[in-house]
Amino acid sequence: MTEPQEKYKGPVVMRRSQVDTTTTDQRLLDSRGPSDWVHTDPWRVLRIQAEFIEGFGALAELGPAIACFGSSRTKPDDPVYAMGVEVGRALTEAGFAVITGGGPGAMEAVNKGASEAHGTSVGLGIELPYEVGLNPWVDIGINFRYFFARKTMFVKYSQGYVVLPGGLGTLDELFEALTLVQTQKVTSFPLVLLGTDYWQGMIDWLRDRAVQHGTISRRDVDLLNLTDDVDHAVSLMVEAREKRRTV
Repeated sequence: MTEPQEKYKGPVVMRRSQVDTTTTDQRLLDSRGPSDWVHTDPWRVLRIQAEFIEGFGALAELGPAIACFGSSRTKPDDPVYAMGVEVGRALTEAGFAVITGGGPGAMEAVNKGASEAHGTSVGLGIELPYEVGLNPWVDIGINFRYFFARKTMFVKYSQGYVVLPGGLGTLDELFEALTLVQTQKVTSFPLVLLGTDYWQGMIDWLRDRAVQHGTISRRDVDLLNLTDDVDHAVSLMVEAREKRRTV
């Protein structure tokens, strides 16, 4: 994998020889090494606190928003990219801001659709060893060092998730949100999977294996809305927004 020539570490930009090969999360979570963590970890709390403060401050007045996830590897000529643009535009027209991970691929597509429709296009970036900065269609961007701070912002400031075909990061966000809905940590929070060809096998596995083994219930699987129709996905978000207003 090619080493990046530019890297964001929170608000700091590093280029060329200053780009390092580790991340802040890695240094926090990696337990190998000397015991100096006893002395450094309490100071990390201040940096973690700062990330939450910056995120809360930037997004507190965002208004109704939907978080959209998908692969950073999606190419502009992929039909999924076109679907992402359509999602961003449709959510904007329905009165939502969009929040993505701020990266390339499907995330860029959603930000592009929202920005071109004159909506609020948000990107929550993360320090990674192999991805660089925020895509050019992000209008409000925050770069995080810590995944857990970033994850909190996605859940706190969105009213639902639209999930396009994606990889491990997308699955991580999806199943974390599914767990929060299943345990009622968040309510009136629709989860939509766009792309039946891509997601149907996973749904089938959950029903045919996990449900049959009794590790989850059929009701848990039914929390996932599978569709190819962008308008239907957006309508579920609008329906949940209206329901929330009447509570």
